Amino acid sequence: MSHRQMMDGVYRYQRHIYDLTRKYYLLGRDGLIADLDVPKGGAVLEIGCGTGRNLIAVGKAWPKARLYGVDISEAMLETARACVTKAGMGDRVTLAQGDACGFDAAALFGREKFERVFISYALSMIPEWEMALHQAARCVAPGGRLEIVDFGQQEQLPTLWKRALFGWLGQFHVSPRRELSGAIERLAQDMGGFPHSRTLYRGYAVRGGLIRV
Repeated sequence: MSHRQMMDGVYRYQRHIYDLTRKYYLLGRDGLIADLDVPKGGAVLEIGCGTGRNLIAVGKAWPKARLYGVDISEAMLETARACVTKAGMGDRVTLAQGDACGFDAAALFGREKFERVFISYALSMIPEWEMALHQAARCVAPGGRLEIVDFGQQEQLPTLWKRALFGWLGQFHVSPRRELSGAIERLAQDMGGFPHSRTLYRGYAVRGGLIRV
């Protein structure tokens, strides 16, 4: 089974309640959006855009931004299109199906670079997640930013909590990436840029990214 087929299977029914349930534990998404500081007229790409919830929030926070989203799951994109239309942003948001590890931004969106690229709780669901990280960095315009938030290692939380959370996440093919901070450092060395990363909520989540030069 391909990763695309797996994600469509996972979200075929979950997509209808995804935003209602995930808001309680996908922590740090709104902080990332508030920090994007999108330049006027700037283009924002979300990789793994899911239901479109984050892009809609970006559109509200940055009304002059041009918005783009890519996701491997056509089931999720179906929901995203409906949500974007309901939010009145159909003319501002462009959505496309593609693999985070290797999509052609120019073919999908008519542009190769974006002032802001972000990934919210998606790297932990992508088997070849470091390839997706490199792909995301390639889409960042010079002087632009890549921003990431995802599950951390729960290092300052009780051991039983960590075991329970990781066990539960595993049922949905979610694997928090222990090497995320190191991968961001290596990415900055390989592609040029200034990396950053920090833990949030006692290690529950990780915020990271880089500024391209």
